[in-house]
Amino acid sequence: MAYREFDAPEISRRSLLRGGAWLTAGAALAAAPMGRVGFAQALSEASPAWPHVQAMIDKYVGGRKLANMVAALGWGEAEPTYLARGDLALGSGKRAGPDSLYRIYSMTKPITGMAAMILIDEGKLGLDQPIAEILPAFSNMMVQKTYDGSVTDLEPAERPITVRQLLTHTAGLGYGIVQKGPIREMYAKYGISPGQVSRLPIPGLGRDEAIAGLDKFANNLARLPLVLQPGTKWSYSVGLDLMGRVIEVASGMPFDEYLRTAIFEPTGMNSTWFRVPQSEVGRFTTNYGILGGNLLPLDPAGASVYLDKPAFPFGGAGLVSSARDYDRFLTMLLGYGMIDGRRVMSEAAVKLGTSNLLPETATTKGTWIDGQGFGAGGRVQDGAYGWGGAAGTVALVSYKAGLRATMMTQYMPSEAYPIHEGFPKAVMADLAAMQGA
Repeated sequence: MAYREFDAPEISRRSLLRGGAWLTAGAALAAAPMGRVGFAQALSEASPAWPHVQAMIDKYVGGRKLANMVAALGWGEAEPTYLARGDLALGSGKRAGPDSLYRIYSMTKPITGMAAMILIDEGKLGLDQPIAEILPAFSNMMVQKTYDGSVTDLEPAERPITVRQLLTHTAGLGYGIVQKGPIREMYAKYGISPGQVSRLPIPGLGRDEAIAGLDKFANNLARLPLVLQPGTKWSYSVGLDLMGRVIEVASGMPFDEYLRTAIFEPTGMNSTWFRVPQSEVGRFTTNYGILGGNLLPLDPAGASVYLDKPAFPFGGAGLVSSARDYDRFLTMLLGYGMIDGRRVMSEAAVKLGTSNLLPETATTKGTWIDGQGFGAGGRVQDGAYGWGGAAGTVALVSYKAGLRATMMTQYMPSEAYPIHEGFPKAVMADLAAMQGA
């Protein structure tokens, strides 16, 4: 059963699968005058507790606002410091830790983005290649004349959709969690619902069913009008889900298998899946809805929709991972493609993917990333790259500070608590304290 929306006012439709907003706090963290210098690890050893981050965790978990929080903070390639508190589910007595499993939702997008960058580096894709060369169904796209308006009053696309546009949410594609009106209804009708929350009959939780098969998803999407002209504006979309189909055609492998062989296995991410194995349910967290200040189980671990095979591997929102695994991904990025002496990506591919890839023709005015950049599936600003997820998770790398930072927790909507903004702020405060020590 896929997501739709909650009728309860505390949970908004746009929060589901939303990419998070580390915004100004993340930019300030990136700009912290630490530099990529050798004394960074010494600073972390001198002050290993990260008191501001720990205080944040204590506030939310100690106050029973959240069931658990796990942070991973690391310098360069050094082992991370883990801060953890709480249980996998309220009252379970099973402590959360680095290997606990979390629904990372839109933190899937940077992983999909980097998979695309590998193929671009190998010459199997072009950054500015029209996707119609790979998926011919996207050859003659039509566009709504009025954003979220009529689905019959259309005009031809002025330019082709490109790989760059899919990676940066500038392809003109819509999103069921963003659009309104007739186009929103068409997305539901055609199964363009690349995400899931629960398979339990929770009052107020609508169920847009995703069409089965990534190929069918792509073909159905090609039949629907675009909401904006390609390359004109940043608009959060199903672009990274469609990128999954582009990746599997370009690579000749199923998308999930490509991620496993190209990224997960060589990076040492052995706890990241689109479907949680039954053998691992014992370390899976419960996802909660924040309703009237109370925690309502939306997706209990033992009855989770993530125990079922998904309609297809959702490249924009489908992965479950752990703090340890996502830190491995960030370690690889911070090492410019290297981890534990192994090369997963080329240095050039990482540098390009974590740079601002927005088309020159696209505006960000009035959007979530107004005045900022966007790379391969993640926000880019002042030497930092990362994104967040609908259930409160957030992660980033700061190349200027030589730092990687991940926060895992589970609640919806993500804006119920300011964790996407608060976590980078807490990290920045600890950095400032280290510098002053």
